[in-house]
Amino acid sequence: MNLSVELYHQGYFSKILVSGGLGKEGFDEAKVMKSYLIDQGIPEEKIIEDNNGYNSYMTAQNTSTIMDELELESTILITQYFHISRTKLAFSKMDIKEVYSAHAKIFEFRDIFSIIREFPAYYKYLFKY
Repeated sequence: MNLSVELYHQGYFSKILVSGGLGKEGFDEAKVMKSYLIDQGIPEEKIIEDNNGYNSYMTAQNTSTIMDELELESTILITQYFHISRTKLAFSKMDIKEVYSAHAKIFEFRDIFSIIREFPAYYKYLFKY
């Protein structure tokens, strides 16, 4: 989230879409992210909440609809580094042409599992959707 704040203040984008759903922890991910961004000085009216982004494909669908409504032509995905390829694939399936990406430069031990999981998940998205 800190990278989103940094890039917003540097003028890379004028709106931030936070996407997620009710996580297994019992929190609405999009609401938590929005609250964090507001605490970091991002104006509430600049934050768009997608509470139905339960997976990358649904986030891409919802983002496509929002982009059409707001007449936006490009997006910057900010997610974990291991998740960028699959998320870009999902967005390309929604015919979003200009998709850029960024990720925080952190590594956690649990990322090893996530990296391994991304390989079959990418191909699931490639052939299922």
